[in-house]
Amino acid sequence: MNVLVTGGAGYVGSHAASALRAAGLTPVTYDNLSRGHRDLVRFGPLEEGDILDESRLVEVLNAYRPCAVMHFAALAYVGESVEVPLDYYRNNFAGALTLLAAMHKCGVDRFVFSSTCAVYGTPETQPMPETQPLAPINPYGRSKLMVEQLLRDASAAHGLRSVSLRYFNASGAHPSGDIGERHDPETHLIPRALMAANGEIETLEVFGADYPTRDGTAIRDYIHVCDLADAHVAALSYLKNGGETTALNLGTGRGYSVREVIDAAARVTGNAPPCRYVGRRPGDPPMLVADANAARRVLGFEAKWTDLDAIIASAWAWYRKDHPSVVPE
Repeated sequence: MNVLVTGGAGYVGSHAASALRAAGLTPVTYDNLSRGHRDLVRFGPLEEGDILDESRLVEVLNAYRPCAVMHFAALAYVGESVEVPLDYYRNNFAGALTLLAAMHKCGVDRFVFSSTCAVYGTPETQPMPETQPLAPINPYGRSKLMVEQLLRDASAAHGLRSVSLRYFNASGAHPSGDIGERHDPETHLIPRALMAANGEIETLEVFGADYPTRDGTAIRDYIHVCDLADAHVAALSYLKNGGETTALNLGTGRGYSVREVIDAAARVTGNAPPCRYVGRRPGDPPMLVADANAARRVLGFEAKWTDLDAIIASAWAWYRKDHPSVVPE
């Protein structure tokens, strides 16, 4: 029972591979290692290759005959997508198209897709249900929405069945401390707060302190990466049991402000991250919180990690292990 995990050397992909192994399946990581890390591939074989290389994909699919594909291989920086949109459409959309063509040739018809809440754009309601209008405001979100449409068309034409999982803010690290978040550059709030608390960066920039929220800073829904991984395994079970193509939010249904995250990082590390408040970033809404009811109903999924301090503590344990030369004893 092999599962091909594209981008399995990355943050969420490596945690999904861990969850697959725990479920008795063999994750086969397919990654070009341009942004992934070889040492995060710990739970099954690694096959190096590019998502745009159809012949290599066919070779790997034929070799392992997976029961399904989990697709994480994507570029995922919103700001970068505005600067180099062609790269994002090439990797995220054309890459998914190439992968689906290879799957069709090899007779693999189950697909779990790493999508994003960025497909919604600026939300009309909070918490955000799946019925929210799909109106992404950047190339990253548009490239993901294009893949979701491609999956619906492939489902109608070829019988491919898929689940698109629209993440909110992935966070935390595996409680073993063996895998976690490692990006270059690192743009996410929690790891940057830890970097500031540790003195690795001079200050943590906070984008906007005048939002119409409880403390003036933006509110986001932080879902632990292990919960995300478990949801992918649940989505695979749903497809194996005959489930039809669908798209679901993955979040906790609860939002925390930037200020609350910073305060939690101070409690966990014992050091208050030095902060500098700057202007809002264009396109950043005041609040993004998931309506998570559909995932509970369809997949039987509910986030287990709901305490912010526990989420950040797991990230801190990984950070200390991954940065032994800069963290004092």
